[in-house]
Amino acid sequence: MLEKKLTLRMIRCLVVSCAMASCWSSPLFADISLPRIFSDHMVLQQNTQVEIWGIAEANEKIEINFDDQTVSVTANGNGDWTGSLQTPAAGGPYQVEVKSKVGETKVVLNDVMIGEVWICGGQNNMEFPATKTINSEVELQKAKDFSGIRFFTVGHTTATERFSDIAKADGWNVCNPDSVAQFSAVSYFFGRNLAENLEVPVGLIHVAKSGTPCEAWTSRESLENKPELAELLKHWEENDDPTDHNRPSNLFNGMVAPLKGTKFRGFIWYQGESNVGRGKQYATLFPLLIETWRQELNQNTAPFLFVQLAPRRYDARNPADLAEIWDAQLNAHRDTPNTGIVITTDIGDPESLEPENKQEVGRRLALWAFAKIYPDALRKKEIMVPSAYCGPLYKSMEKVEGSNKIKIFFDHTADGLECRGSEVLTHFLICGNDQQFVPAKAVILDGAIIVSADEVQEPIAVRFAWDDSAVPNLFNSAGLPASPFRTDDFDLLSNEVHF
Repeated sequence: MLEKKLTLRMIRCLVVSCAMASCWSSPLFADISLPRIFSDHMVLQQNTQVEIWGIAEANEKIEINFDDQTVSVTANGNGDWTGSLQTPAAGGPYQVEVKSKVGETKVVLNDVMIGEVWICGGQNNMEFPATKTINSEVELQKAKDFSGIRFFTVGHTTATERFSDIAKADGWNVCNPDSVAQFSAVSYFFGRNLAENLEVPVGLIHVAKSGTPCEAWTSRESLENKPELAELLKHWEENDDPTDHNRPSNLFNGMVAPLKGTKFRGFIWYQGESNVGRGKQYATLFPLLIETWRQELNQNTAPFLFVQLAPRRYDARNPADLAEIWDAQLNAHRDTPNTGIVITTDIGDPESLEPENKQEVGRRLALWAFAKIYPDALRKKEIMVPSAYCGPLYKSMEKVEGSNKIKIFFDHTADGLECRGSEVLTHFLICGNDQQFVPAKAVILDGAIIVSADEVQEPIAVRFAWDDSAVPNLFNSAGLPASPFRTDDFDLLSNEVHF
């Protein structure tokens, strides 16, 4: 595959070879190449050690100048070199200069800002551009006021082996009405919330492709370490198209692996549509992706904030197929440290795969960031840290003694649970030992939900919003919706579905 061959070193060698062919009599000065992630207008993560790396002549001495720092490094025998800089608190603009001490060639990065850097990944709804959102004309005009936000888009690239550099990218762009128009709306609105409240530059690295499954974004090594994914890998081994973007690890190799070495604050993620129908498997894949991205990008505890899919009628699929993905996403949050989940049952569109209200998605992602990552920064600016930053999440259940009722307890109730838009809570189901769920009556009582149905005298389990078109009306007092859930561990429809 041609893209795979165009690594940073090979691109540099092509340039040098061309120069030699046309200028045989000219002296060959040392050459310096930086990965595409380094360009004018970039944002470096504040208050940390950041790496600058690239290619030069073998054993070449390199000098890196930034602010009041000068760092000297020596390339190894292959020409690889890496230097480390201590970044200050947020601010800018700065200039970064990388030069050869012998050949006197140099690369200068201008208008470099120091701030908060986030990696933004996923599929359709993460790629959904700002120009298609509600009130898009007004939102695009507002972008002119946020030049401290910078965008970097990793171009779509599939690869059967890991790339050392990004194959397709146009460099960093300053936020303005033109640059934001086709950029990820969720990423932009999340970043805008950070920029407005923290008053720092924000760098958003966009790594997404529509119509792609979780396994395409996960490393081959991590997938092979899960026996339950063997059938999935076997299926793709029998597929004769090694360049398919859905193939396990292909997008990880071409779009994620080249970011290794980049310092950032955390991840936001919006994906899962292409795994609907494989909820059981997604319960393995999604936490594995989180672990893989953290480990491969050398930030094992980085916050990972993600969006639970919005309701949508998936034609020709069982309505429970999406519910099983919701269940996997909720469990991933519950079982994986330092993650945040955004529930969107109230801002979706059951007739559309890509709801237009991305402003609220970005705001809810930012609520998690403010409450769990930036509380001290907000306090310094005398901004209230949000006490409610997530909708109600199922906690536990108990049988109400001497009755046919089950009591459900929740986390993240804020100042209490609420029924909104109707006088009756909707989308609750209950079952007995026959495991046949029927519609149930649900009422709020003392901060919990009491669930019952006349035809189920000995209930054992409750499900909520277990339907891909469900738009339930259970919220907390902060106006954040409850996540779909189940109290049971019955077999799922997707238990034996591997691909």
